[in-house]
Amino acid sequence: MAVDATTPPPVVSGTTPNTGKTTTASTATTGIADNFQTFLTLLTTQLQNQNPLDPLDTNQFTQQLVQFAGVEQQLKSNEQLKSLLEIEKSAQATQALIYVGHTVAVDGSSANFDGSATWNLVADKDTTAKITITDSVGQTVYSGNYALRQGNASFVWDGKGTNGVQYPAGAYKLTATGTDSSGRDVAITTEVQGVVDSVDLTSTPALLSIAGKNYTTDQIKRVVRPSTST
Repeated sequence: MAVDATTPPPVVSGTTPNTGKTTTASTATTGIADNFQTFLTLLTTQLQNQNPLDPLDTNQFTQQLVQFAGVEQQLKSNEQLKSLLEIEKSAQATQALIYVGHTVAVDGSSANFDGSATWNLVADKDTTAKITITDSVGQTVYSGNYALRQGNASFVWDGKGTNGVQYPAGAYKLTATGTDSSGRDVAITTEVQGVVDSVDLTSTPALLSIAGKNYTTDQIKRVVRPSTST
């Protein structure tokens, strides 16, 4: 069978004589689109060597071209999705870094006391809240009433118990129950307030460290501006 000398040979796997290592066409290309010329070469060779008495169906050629184009588009879509995911991951990391050193509020009831501990209390109406603070073993160290107006307010605990005892640094849990002027229960949501110490960018999504506990950026309810004295 005669071979046209001007037709580039198809790229096939082989062994490099000097190194003994197997090389393939894919190692020299970055995608299926780079092998399109090779595909056309193979298709031309197929046409040149078909049986004249039983020629190949032209619909098969069209089908092969369509399939090739479909695979190429899918691979490019996958590459673009991968790029979008990397951009999103980078944006999340950048957003997380912004919070470092800032005081934020996150959903929760356990706060770390070290000189003071702050909780945010959120209610949908004015209420008298009954505050109970317990230590790590569940023992009540403080209880009292707190006038809470509609919206949110901060409750700062100085570490002194109901009996006047100064409690040591550690983790404490606050629970709040409320009633309105008619004696009906009012739901109160508790949020923990603290400074973002660091961000773990190796995790996906990035984790913010607040008083030894980790939170994601979507758990942050608000950023609290530090009070300034005049």
